[in-house]
Amino acid sequence: MIPEPIRKLVDAFSRLPGVGPKTASRLVFFLLRTSEETLAQTLAEALQNLRAGIDYCPTCFNIMEAERSQCMVCADPDRKKSLICVVEDPMDVLALERTSAFQGRYHVLHGALSPIEGIGPEDLHISELLERVQNDDVEEVILATNPNMEGDATAMYLRQQLHPHDVRITRLARGLPMGGDLEYADQNTLLRALMGRQEMG
Repeated sequence: MIPEPIRKLVDAFSRLPGVGPKTASRLVFFLLRTSEETLAQTLAEALQNLRAGIDYCPTCFNIMEAERSQCMVCADPDRKKSLICVVEDPMDVLALERTSAFQGRYHVLHGALSPIEGIGPEDLHISELLERVQNDDVEEVILATNPNMEGDATAMYLRQQLHPHDVRITRLARGLPMGGDLEYADQNTLLRALMGRQEMG
């Protein structure tokens, strides 16, 4: 009963993370009934240009505009070259940049170790990280992988690989969220909050 173009677009939207069939249908029918004819066209053009207009930084593997030679962070002379924060995805870079607190540079792995999914060290940008540490006078590497099994396994592996180098290796602290109550915190979060406690000063 549903015309083929609508069904195809609903299927395409449904493959996006966090978008189910109902939401996908609502989006498609919104595009159909909107009086703003340019919206669908703008969306189509933006999707087509996404791949062509985006590239990966050859230094840190963060996303950047295709015509650039380096991403904005790597090209910034005021950012500390001696401090590298290792993250899993470009979205993690955006999250850390919103804090305006980190003044070093990044290294994006594009994933985490996961034997179940067949993702090994050779599938991530680990060798490039080791090369940077060796050649760029890096003093500290912050391991900012996600606080889950894959992220912890990746951090442990990176720690082993970085250990022979003369570099300080740190991991992001974990603990209680701002505005959270102790009674609602899970056991692991409380344990890590206790282990990561700091002097008040």
